[in-house]
Amino acid sequence: MGVLVLLFTVASLLLLAESKTFWEDTQVLKQLKNRLDPNSVAQGSCISSWDFKLDPCDSLFSDRFTCGFRCDLVDDSGVSRVTEIGLDQAGYSGSSLSSLTWNLPYLETLDLSGNFFSGSLPESFSNLTRLRRLILSGNSFSGSIPASIGSLTNLEELFLDNNYLRGSIPPSLNNLVSLNRLEIQANSLSGEFPKLDSLTSLYYLDAGNNAITGQVPFTFPPSLIQISIRNNSLVGTVPETIKQLGSLQVLDLSHNQLGDSVPAHLFSHPSLQQLTLSFNKFSSLQTPSSAGFQSQLIAVDLSNNNLQGFLPSFMALMPKLSALSLENNKFTGMIPTQYAFKVAVPGTGVSPFVRLLLGGNYLYGPLPGPLLSMKPGSANVGLGNNCLYRCPRVFFFCQGGDQKSSSECRSFVPVIP
Repeated sequence: MGVLVLLFTVASLLLLAESKTFWEDTQVLKQLKNRLDPNSVAQGSCISSWDFKLDPCDSLFSDRFTCGFRCDLVDDSGVSRVTEIGLDQAGYSGSSLSSLTWNLPYLETLDLSGNFFSGSLPESFSNLTRLRRLILSGNSFSGSIPASIGSLTNLEELFLDNNYLRGSIPPSLNNLVSLNRLEIQANSLSGEFPKLDSLTSLYYLDAGNNAITGQVPFTFPPSLIQISIRNNSLVGTVPETIKQLGSLQVLDLSHNQLGDSVPAHLFSHPSLQQLTLSFNKFSSLQTPSSAGFQSQLIAVDLSNNNLQGFLPSFMALMPKLSALSLENNKFTGMIPTQYAFKVAVPGTGVSPFVRLLLGGNYLYGPLPGPLLSMKPGSANVGLGNNCLYRCPRVFFFCQGGDQKSSSECRSFVPVIP
């Protein structure tokens, strides 16, 4: 009996010595394939080639294992660990991974994007302690974002966009101190946006197309270069603390319920290049003390608000501003001559307006002379649906809509002759 036990032990050790893939990693790969609806596994896809009669890492890129994961040797014993899983976008519609135990402590990249996986996000993602990239975009995941994701402190990129996730954004995301990029747009996330000020490496944030409420957060990571929280239900205004984000280049808060004044600090921000606040409820503009001379803004979109008064002349003084949309507001008065000169004959060292959209307001008076000499194709200028005197369609910038009727114009601006 002792001899048989010894032979069995030796044989087991030999089998282990020949194995290249750590056995628990192989089990996870097997479970992953078994969780998929066989009818959704397309012939020729990576996962269709997984044949566990052979060792995965030792047979990677053979006829039996063609693609879908990567292995790295972790020690001198010859044992390999799975460090990357990246499934091709082959569908897998209706397949759920909710009950799969992700026991892959050496995994650094998990990319399941574009495959229509359903069900909730597994709590066992917290086992992926070395994970740097988690990409789950373009699936049908539902339920809430597990708070346990906050334990992945090595995570650098988190993509949960374009799913059906609900509930609030867990405050535990503030624990992802290595995170560079966070994309959670196009879900049904609700509640107030949490503080993420601990994410001192975060440079890209997109939480657009959700149902987020409350005010624009007063604290953001100072490293941010781009913030997009468009198409939500934010209220209030843009906090002054935004000016402390010294690297911020893009701010998109369009399609919300923001109101009051557009603050002056946005027009004198030291790094901001693109500002989009369209489709809100702003009623006025604050003029920066620098009169716009120090602005780095290249593109500004304040269209579809309730902005009133005269067109802000300081915007014609912004040296880099080349795209300005003030369409569909309630501006009155005449078009400032500075606007016309910035389009037609800009000064030295000043970027011209290549896009100037002023349609849908109550602007009146004659057309500024510099505009009359412009030819089609020289710039994208739109002046339709105003109260301008003699703005016929023969001028390319008057196309796209007739002027308002005299009665409508006089009802809003009685001084119009």
